[in-house]
Amino acid sequence: MKVRSVMTRDVITVPRSASLKDAAMVLVQREISGVPVVDEGKVVGVFSERDLLFKEQGGPEAHWLAWLTDPLAVADRPKLEAHQVGEAMTSPAVTVEADADVSVAARLMLETGVSRLPVLDEGTLAGIVTRADLVRAFVRSDEEIAEEIRAEIVVGTLWLADDAVEIDVRDGDVVVSGVLGDSIDRDLLARLVARVPGVVSVETDLQVA
Repeated sequence: MKVRSVMTRDVITVPRSASLKDAAMVLVQREISGVPVVDEGKVVGVFSERDLLFKEQGGPEAHWLAWLTDPLAVADRPKLEAHQVGEAMTSPAVTVEADADVSVAARLMLETGVSRLPVLDEGTLAGIVTRADLVRAFVRSDEEIAEEIRAEIVVGTLWLADDAVEIDVRDGDVVVSGVLGDSIDRDLLARLVARVPGVVSVETDLQVA
């Protein structure tokens, strides 16, 4: 499953010149926790609730409070004095390509600790994908999971006939059985199936001719 199939296409953005108050209002009114920051059509950062928290630490002891709550915040000291989104945003933005597998988006979120990723299509903002989107992608019917395995992996990736193997999916548990002509295909098939959103476990009963 590709990111473009689960992303939200109607993306709310703010310019880097927006005031923090205006950007905060966008988050509140839209009931979201972060937005891409766009400048001349390009994603230059992400502005989130976390960026706003630096301003909440204001006052003469702001520097020490920032260090106590997050030692890495010393590097983000300019955020404490920010007035515009461009000064407070997190940059560069962690992004993902629209044609990337959702597993790539999930890995990026885990590795970087972010909860949303701007989605790019040939360098242009095409959507946004969140952790909630990936969770929804995981909750799929067994029929949908089996169809993706057959169409995207068996036929589309391994170039096998669509009836080369039998695919049985029950509550996300997948059993793949059949006879293949190459041991590499057998091992690769099992690994690829395990990455399909919604797959809980994979059991193979594959023979090599």
